[in-house]
Amino acid sequence: MELFISKVISSFLEIVLFAIIPFIYWFGIDRKHATFLDWLGFKKVNKQDFKQVFVPLLVMTVLFLLISLFILFRLKGVSMATTVFRGGGFKVLPSILIYGLFNTALPEELFFRGFLLKRLMQKLTFPLANSIQSLCFALVHSLIFFKVLDIGSTIMITVFTFVIAYGMGYINEQKSQGSIIPSWIIHAAANIFSGLCAAFMLI
Repeated sequence: MELFISKVISSFLEIVLFAIIPFIYWFGIDRKHATFLDWLGFKKVNKQDFKQVFVPLLVMTVLFLLISLFILFRLKGVSMATTVFRGGGFKVLPSILIYGLFNTALPEELFFRGFLLKRLMQKLTFPLANSIQSLCFALVHSLIFFKVLDIGSTIMITVFTFVIAYGMGYINEQKSQGSIIPSWIIHAAANIFSGLCAAFMLI
């Protein structure tokens, strides 16, 4: 129960933290043109778009899970966000769900694909804008392991994370009318998978 409450609180704080800069930007510049959540792309995917996005969404989710598996093997023995679930089994499932959905996936999608990518797209071509947000996302996730992994592993993780981030940006903007829900689903699935691997000591 303590772990569950901890994850709920940390999720709330992360969402607020990642939303502060986008909110200030929206309030100062774009609040007259769209509501804050619509402006970030936090909107449902319509049925027609969902038919187009289903296969790419499934492929990207499977790819993200496979890459997550590779990264987990490379980081075996290294303390990570999912370490708190290690060996917890079914008891930590509620905490894993909160972690997977809200602790990192939602805040990061709101910022990187909801705020950063959309703002860059106003000034740059989509490929360049998507590449920049993907690189930022990849560096944030790989450089934290720079001190505990060799340079080769760090570069591989950076490249793999870049590819995933680019794919998620592509699905959102080119297949889902700018909705960040697809990338949130992909991101959350990978996080939940990592949490389950830790909980049941699969790796």
